[in-house]
Amino acid sequence: MRIFVTGATGWVGSAVAGELISAGYQVLGLVRSDAGARSLGAAGAEVYRGALTDLESLRGGAAAADAVIHTAFIHDFSKFQENCDIDARAIETLGNVLAGSNRPLIVTSGLGILKSGPIATEQDPAHAHLPRKSETAAESFVSRGVRAMSVRLAPSVHGDGDHGFVPMLINLAREKGLSAYVGDGQNRWPGVHRLDAARLYRLALEKGVAGGRYHGVAEEGVPFREIAEVIGRRLSVPVASLSQEEAAKHFGWMAAFAGMDLSASNQHTREQLGWQPKERGLIADMGEGLYFQGVRPDFTTATAS
Repeated sequence: MRIFVTGATGWVGSAVAGELISAGYQVLGLVRSDAGARSLGAAGAEVYRGALTDLESLRGGAAAADAVIHTAFIHDFSKFQENCDIDARAIETLGNVLAGSNRPLIVTSGLGILKSGPIATEQDPAHAHLPRKSETAAESFVSRGVRAMSVRLAPSVHGDGDHGFVPMLINLAREKGLSAYVGDGQNRWPGVHRLDAARLYRLALEKGVAGGRYHGVAEEGVPFREIAEVIGRRLSVPVASLSQEEAAKHFGWMAAFAGMDLSASNQHTREQLGWQPKERGLIADMGEGLYFQGVRPDFTTATAS
């Protein structure tokens, strides 16, 4: 079975590609750069040159595959609306190729599309007023004969080599000499290890149903204060509570994420797919991993990972 994977050299996509190859699948990986092509080829995948904005390359990749796993997204938050629109067009393009075939289309979403509050479940719909429309775009193809599904990833997809939110918090604490949280710091961030997330995509491919929403969540919610305390301890900087106004100045564009309270269940995902997360949790990973060895990159430049 040949799987077209977008973002095949990205943080999540490369783990998905590796998981599929280890399970005996053929992977056709979308890449933009020569370096990406070399690393993907060395991993045992077939290289397919293209980009999210090159819709013809997406059509060709989908047409040449038995299933599509879409993990690519341009992580430039200064152009978030524009990049959400690019993502929706990419999913529409992929879905149009697969229409009427019952082939799987697995798209990547995030728990941030859900409302804060009680524990979120897989049955909860995406917030209608948020700019990212990955799930809506994919689900529109269910009635057109596509086995379309969504994987909702936790805000922290962690592991050695992580370049997401936690490394950005570490960089910020280094820069400002303070590891901060908002209010009492009891707002929760779900987490999942990158390798557990990769297994989830494979299981969705093998067992998922049309219209399925699956939660890439190993821990329902880690209190943000615990994350801040690990950072403070490892960097030997003070840990402090900030008001909403102070947080806006300290965290900048990340303030909304730092104050987000989002706890999510994975019960339906476990039951339907037989997924069992087995890697270490976020706090353990921060304590044992490579998070504090040097400065990590942030999302200041556009990358389609």
